[in-house]
Amino acid sequence: MKQQSLDLNRLLGAETEVDSEPQLDRLSELPVTWIKGYLAPAQQMALLREVQGYPFESPEIQVYGKRHRIPRSQVWFGDAGCDTKYSGLLVEVLPWPKYADRLRQKLKRDFSLESNGVLVNRYVDGKESMGWHCDNEPEFAVGSDIASITLGATRDFIIRDKVTHEQQTFALQSGDLLIMHWPMQDRWEHALPKRMKATEPRINYTFRQVTPHYFD
Repeated sequence: MKQQSLDLNRLLGAETEVDSEPQLDRLSELPVTWIKGYLAPAQQMALLREVQGYPFESPEIQVYGKRHRIPRSQVWFGDAGCDTKYSGLLVEVLPWPKYADRLRQKLKRDFSLESNGVLVNRYVDGKESMGWHCDNEPEFAVGSDIASITLGATRDFIIRDKVTHEQQTFALQSGDLLIMHWPMQDRWEHALPKRMKATEPRINYTFRQVTPHYFD
């Protein structure tokens, strides 16, 4: 698949400026921690440059008996043996890229967050999206948190209570970190809806802990 070139300076322009000090927002009644401006612009730039070499794909999945191509592109990196599945499709793990692995190590230092894999999603503009779902695949380690890093365009990330359907929206900007704490995936769903006014790409890293060799 042809790789889209990213305008790095534009992605880190006025829309995505961050404060010099990260802002921690612990939302008392929600199982999430939102840290605005977690990554400095130089760290974001290193990742965005690396992203241009990632082998993104947009696989077809089966939904209600019909085949559909997902409305975004993605790639899965991690430790050896840490394959995963997406909508029944086995995704074989690729070796860690340099800066993605450094980001994993930073999350471990800062939050003691263990992860052996990362799903990287690319949304070329606001027409691409992610529907309602929860990350509760059986290969994911019980009790583990998921760390989500945003690069590029600001997009709305919405969580929804499975029982009450209460919703909370987070306008995630470039450099923001959102940690979804266990057991969020049991009670809440999340989505990235279409936003027609969004014209720039968004890159999202979600660091996860999976059971090695689960599908062997």
